[in-house]
Amino acid sequence: MPVDILVGTQWGDEGKGKLIDVLTRDVDMVVRFQGGNNAGHTVEIGTEKYVLHLVPSGIFRPGVSCIIGNGLVVDPVGLMQEMQALAARGLDISTIELSNKAHLIFAYHQAADALEEAALGENHKIGTTKRGIGPAYADKAGRTGIRGAQLQNLANLETLFRGQAEKYNRLFREAGATTLDIDAEWAKVREAAIYLAPFVRDTVVSVNRSIKAGKKILCEGAQGALLDIDHGTYPFVTSSNTTTGGACTGAGIAPKHVGTVWGVMKAYTTRVGEGPFPTELLDATGDELRNAGGEFGATTGRPRRCGWFDAVASSYSCMINGVDKLAITKLDVLDGLEELKICTSYEIDGTVTADMPVAADMLARVKPRYESMPGWKESTTEARSWDDLPENARKYLDRMAELVEAEVAIISVGPKREQTFWR
Repeated sequence: MPVDILVGTQWGDEGKGKLIDVLTRDVDMVVRFQGGNNAGHTVEIGTEKYVLHLVPSGIFRPGVSCIIGNGLVVDPVGLMQEMQALAARGLDISTIELSNKAHLIFAYHQAADALEEAALGENHKIGTTKRGIGPAYADKAGRTGIRGAQLQNLANLETLFRGQAEKYNRLFREAGATTLDIDAEWAKVREAAIYLAPFVRDTVVSVNRSIKAGKKILCEGAQGALLDIDHGTYPFVTSSNTTTGGACTGAGIAPKHVGTVWGVMKAYTTRVGEGPFPTELLDATGDELRNAGGEFGATTGRPRRCGWFDAVASSYSCMINGVDKLAITKLDVLDGLEELKICTSYEIDGTVTADMPVAADMLARVKPRYESMPGWKESTTEARSWDDLPENARKYLDRMAELVEAEVAIISVGPKREQTFWR
């Protein structure tokens, strides 16, 4: 099949950007299919470090088409700035296409996002990035959103923008919040629209023509499956479908074209923001994982919550995504630990289960049940093959694969491109 899909199998931050970069050696097109600039995909090439928010990770491979699909919500000012920064570093941005069906994020969405999060209070907040993602998707569902096609029609874009901005300003006034300077915001949007207009395409047509031509396509997800709006730990989720099904709708691809599903998975578990996290470590080991793994958000800079590998949650994720092959990242972070733990089941109100609860409040009550495995006392960062890994590291990876019922195909032992190898 011409289309492969790569998704995160945990709560995001699994290292998808790096793995996309590795897999794009053999593809013609990379398609982002959901989310917005709440994503932060980090790729390190040689001495250079890049953080992408909207531009697909295929941008680092010459000649690879980079599609910002219809399933995204796009901050036009942010995208312009990201593209300009990449061009300034010598990258070819002419391969980028922006969907004419992607919905646009404006300053009023960002202001509404912050206002709504503040209204929830400390005890009920979701932990949004305040990038306007939720309000923009809400406008899309409410059929009041503005789509990428309008970037090519300045007069119509201005009329739509001013109308929506006035509506939001009325809401802000009623809430006693600061209103937007619509003229100033329009000036920013206008500049971005002029810059982005040449990149706007019907990307559904572009993608399907490439499929028909026999091109190899890789769909790139953002966030993680456990943050999916339907299948994640609702309401502590993102506002889009982060699972493989979202790739079909968010890129305009028929399911019959899908081949391999790649699942990216950390060797341990992390989470940013609020929500239940059964294996979270609120101790020195959790701090050690955070510091060794550099666990701070690429988009927000927030410290990530860290814990042992949760095979219950990850198995659920692999099931709903139909994961065929696993890419395990940050194995090196576990170097030096004498004992490793894997959560293999939950205890909920005295009952043991290997199934992940649907309700967030129930998941918050579970007690993880662990099995222990011996660690390894040597560095894995110089490993370049399966046989280079310590025996206990290989056993740990095999046990992860067994529990989630998928095949380990790629292992990453550091942030650099060269620190990734196939099994």
